[in-house]
Amino acid sequence: MGLTARIRTRDGWAVSHAVVTVTDMTGTQVLRAEADTEGAVHDPTPLTPGAYTVIVTAVGYAPAASSAIVTASGRAEIGNVTLARQGGNELPPPGPWTVDPAHSSVGAVAQHLGISSVHGRFTDFSATIEIAPDDVSKSRVEAVITAASIDTGNGTRDGHLKSPDFLDVETYPQITYRSTGLTPAGSDRWTVHGELTMRGIARPVDLDLAYLGTGGDPWGGTRAAFRATTELHREDFAMNYNQVIQAGISAIGTTLKVELDVQAVQGVPLPQA
Repeated sequence: MGLTARIRTRDGWAVSHAVVTVTDMTGTQVLRAEADTEGAVHDPTPLTPGAYTVIVTAVGYAPAASSAIVTASGRAEIGNVTLARQGGNELPPPGPWTVDPAHSSVGAVAQHLGISSVHGRFTDFSATIEIAPDDVSKSRVEAVITAASIDTGNGTRDGHLKSPDFLDVETYPQITYRSTGLTPAGSDRWTVHGELTMRGIARPVDLDLAYLGTGGDPWGGTRAAFRATTELHREDFAMNYNQVIQAGISAIGTTLKVELDVQAVQGVPLPQA
């Protein structure tokens, strides 16, 4: 007897903070229950047979309302209730997506002289995204970056970064990233687990990913936007060059902050524009 329901987002994640309110035909509240950590609602309170309105709410989501008929058993089995995120921040539709390098950026920031930052970016890269249809955690990302496309706005510095002291682009012309999994990290945020290969060394690297939304483009396509960040340590990839300017301070910091702004187009290949 009572109420059962499962509260999910459109991409399949449990909404653990959802609240289900049941009102009778006069608008009087007869039951209120909260979802557990798995998004499930189980309330044993028996209900009088008849017609009811079920309203599901959760912070950050648009409310959902539906009708329910309670039988002589006193039980209301609502089944799956899907909540849409406010602001339209759904995961993109399942299928292949191609990253548009003309409207995306792959950047990195390193500390310089212990007091300021040097910003760089890679100008030549490609990437694909596959959104899994049934289990979003099985979605995949693959990216290839041309190491020699590093650009910090200074030719001398760029030449040094391409040398064996750092990227060693002659020996290792490509930097690759392949995802191995995806886990939720909050509303519209995920952690992408993957493997980064640089200078021939593969290391596990997680990306903190925020999905920014989906919309149409002037060429009749559909685009999705993401922002991702992570931190890398140069020594993990055998980039051990260090010019010490004074005790405890290096000319170039050993930690790199990576910032990715990504715009992807649904399908393959990219539209000609």
